[in-house]
Amino acid sequence: MNRQRHEEEVELLGPYVLGVLDEEDVRRVEEHLGDCVRCREEVAALREMERALGEVPEEAFLDGPPQGGDLMLQRTLRQVRGERAATARWRAGVAGLAAAASLAAVFWAGARVGADDGSTGALPPPPSPGVSAAPSPPVAGTRVASATDAGTGARMTVQLTPAAKWVRLRAAVTGVPAGERCRLVVVSRDGTRSTAGGWVVGTAEHGEGKGASLDGSAAVDPSDVKEVLVVNEAGRTFVSVPV
Repeated sequence: MNRQRHEEEVELLGPYVLGVLDEEDVRRVEEHLGDCVRCREEVAALREMERALGEVPEEAFLDGPPQGGDLMLQRTLRQVRGERAATARWRAGVAGLAAAASLAAVFWAGARVGADDGSTGALPPPPSPGVSAAPSPPVAGTRVASATDAGTGARMTVQLTPAAKWVRLRAAVTGVPAGERCRLVVVSRDGTRSTAGGWVVGTAEHGEGKGASLDGSAAVDPSDVKEVLVVNEAGRTFVSVPV
């Protein structure tokens, strides 16, 4: 498959997970997934997000980010499904696709969800039988964007949710080599960089880097965000996503 065709299929992964593609596009995506390990990994991460993560209640953020810095890892999760459009085709950059579900993402603040030995963080009790959470529409001003770096092969889908003079992030990252210690960095329009989170890239089944999905926050005005980067300890940028 040529590169242009591959990029076209990649753009359909989010809509495919959300179930808003027509039958022809579903067949295209599933044929592509049969041949592309990286895209299968990204679909798995996005399905995990859709199944496991929900929004933190808005009242928890009325006073800005938590004390102690920019890093935040949500530890209380509840199941929720996003609102689906009946016929619309979601493309990269369309708000509403949350990319987050922890797959061995280790935050340097000391919090951790999941580990290589298979242990997991605490999850909330399942909902009572017959009771389901109501769909939550995206917060006004929420943005979603994706990008793939042609040089490194790394890809990131990121959701930015505005708050009072700061921003919450959810990111799904694939294509970074195993063992890299990476940071999720928010770049302001004046070039200022703020770290929103960090993790160590795990090792997947065939030795390649394991995809990671994580939550973070940065004390940057949402309207001032220029791009989001994945950067390692040495300062190498694996992928940048303009927003």
